[in-house]
Amino acid sequence: MLADAAGEGALEVLCLGDLVGYGADPVACVETVGERASAMVAGNHEHGALGLLDLRWFNSWARAAAEWTGEQLDRGHRDFLTGLPLIRTVADATLVHASPRSPEEWDYLVSEEDGLQVFGDFDTRLCFIGHSHLPGVWSVGSGGPDHAGRLDRPEAHVRLDDGRRYLVNVGSVGQPRDRDPRSSFVILNQNMLEFVRLPYDVDTTVKKVEFIPQLDNFLGTRLLDGR
Repeated sequence: MLADAAGEGALEVLCLGDLVGYGADPVACVETVGERASAMVAGNHEHGALGLLDLRWFNSWARAAAEWTGEQLDRGHRDFLTGLPLIRTVADATLVHASPRSPEEWDYLVSEEDGLQVFGDFDTRLCFIGHSHLPGVWSVGSGGPDHAGRLDRPEAHVRLDDGRRYLVNVGSVGQPRDRDPRSSFVILNQNMLEFVRLPYDVDTTVKKVEFIPQLDNFLGTRLLDGR
């Protein structure tokens, strides 16, 4: 993803959280993205691994993964992740992992109503989210509300019209859940959003998860189906 974005001329990398939590390479993820990203926010899985979130909030697979992940992080990694805000503004975009409304509640924005009701909770033209791992776009403007919770095509271009505001779920690089196993991310180029899907070595990722006893094999095999 980083190489593809650089090849497209991306000037900045913005990260919406959950660098760690389910995968077998938490340290590599923190260090690689930490070096490349110009702005980041924390996700619920960082908070779980750091002990900042009650692990009873997670299912049993995620709880065990968070505990194991926390054991892999040294003091420097923990300090870095602890310092990440839950919400921040970059130019005319708000970055938040879950929702701009009470981000510490980790609400999922999935339905049309979910997204449209939070436009009053950010002031920027754009708001980028993740959390549900499902790519989608909500917008409001003089022409009324609009919602594309399931994009017509996995790879899609969405034009940003003057006078409208947008809430964008970018999907997930590491664990897409829309039945497409390819990584999902968004490139913003002036007034155009490009939803990019890239294949990666899923089989190796699955084997890495299976090699670690504390990580349930389901956390790897689900990647094969994009769920």
